[in-house]
Amino acid sequence: MNKNILKSAFVAVLALTFFSFTNLLVKEVNVKDSKITWKGYKVTGDHEGTINLASGTLMFEGDKLNGGKFTVDMTTITVTDLTDDSKGKLEGHLKSDDFFGVETFPTASFVITGVKGSAGKYVVTGDLTIKNKTNPLTFEMTVANNQANATLKIDRSKFDVRYGSPSFFNDLKDKAIYDEFDMNVTLMF
Repeated sequence: MNKNILKSAFVAVLALTFFSFTNLLVKEVNVKDSKITWKGYKVTGDHEGTINLASGTLMFEGDKLNGGKFTVDMTTITVTDLTDDSKGKLEGHLKSDDFFGVETFPTASFVITGVKGSAGKYVVTGDLTIKNKTNPLTFEMTVANNQANATLKIDRSKFDVRYGSPSFFNDLKDKAIYDEFDMNVTLMF
């Protein structure tokens, strides 16, 4: 029994020593005050809206961004540039299997795998998962005053979101919906 106590004490001292030198801090993202907007483009125009963050954390080593992970609630996709029936129809279509299939895939996630930079300006690399398909994504992020901001370009065709995609269908003409869409992310922590 004394050996077990000694082993436990040794592990505890080793862990405390390790954490005191790494200075790793995990900050919860305030999902209520954070905001994600999206904008999708088609030959004849564009549409935009919002989507809610379900959870998120950012990791810092000292004051330098080191990592993080996020979950997006795909069931909250809304359209902000339309009203009435048009709004409801597009929201329903985006949630359907033609696009994000939120009944089967209610969440998407992003896990930071690498961070370069300093002084609040970073190039972030991570794994984005939508519809159970994971692909790498790299973008710039600024961090200051308990806020992180990023603009992402996402290629939906890499996540099997095919509806109206010129990458999968020929002769769409003015019905084509471009594969890349924009997301503007503001994280409050």
